[in-house]
Amino acid sequence: MQRRTLKLSCSLLLCLLVTFSFAQKAKKTDSLKVKFYPRSLRAGTDLISLIKSNTDKTFSGWEANVDVDCGKYYVTFDYGYLTRNYSLPFNGAYQNAGTYWRLGADINLLKKDPDRNMFFFGIRYGHSSFSESATIVSVDPYFGETKRFLNNSTVTATWAELTTGLRVKFFSGFWMGYTARMKFAPNVKGDTQMTTYDIPGYGLHGEGIYWGFNYQIFWSIPIVKQKKPMPIAK
Repeated sequence: MQRRTLKLSCSLLLCLLVTFSFAQKAKKTDSLKVKFYPRSLRAGTDLISLIKSNTDKTFSGWEANVDVDCGKYYVTFDYGYLTRNYSLPFNGAYQNAGTYWRLGADINLLKKDPDRNMFFFGIRYGHSSFSESATIVSVDPYFGETKRFLNNSTVTATWAELTTGLRVKFFSGFWMGYTARMKFAPNVKGDTQMTTYDIPGYGLHGEGIYWGFNYQIFWSIPIVKQKKPMPIAK
């Protein structure tokens, strides 16, 4: 577990170093004055979930992402579906299925980039509704093999996230980027027959801070027409 946490922490640190490097090289031309109003809406999806659904037999799911450009701040919303089916570390199997959503806001630190590229920090509130079940197999020298079936039919969970990431405009309307997530403070209700093992949208329960990573593509839809920034007089 410690090795896994260290590996994830190093990955997040590398992502932060890349984003800081990008921020230092950002253009220094003036952009529009930062006023809080909706400029554009971006809709996209997480590529990692789509790839895992086609390559990992234990995973199936998708995630849709939306954010609204309000100047320096972005309002964000994510919605997804996830199901897992895999063997437990001890004898047995585990299944879950459910939906999740996140609501939050990002602050863009690249205020002077005329292309509205983003290096951001943000916060999220997450919520998941799901069902889960487990089959526990035990072997007794006298009674032989026995199976026990446990089921939580209606479970809800909430948590908080701190996020950082990058959004880059590749051409008109098309964006790519990533979001790194530090998830914490999970609160589970409805796990009556067994302790919740895996929360859709969050990850394994009971491991303290949990790290997440999404690689996303977006398509931007203008809400109001933007004026091009005036060039700086030399």
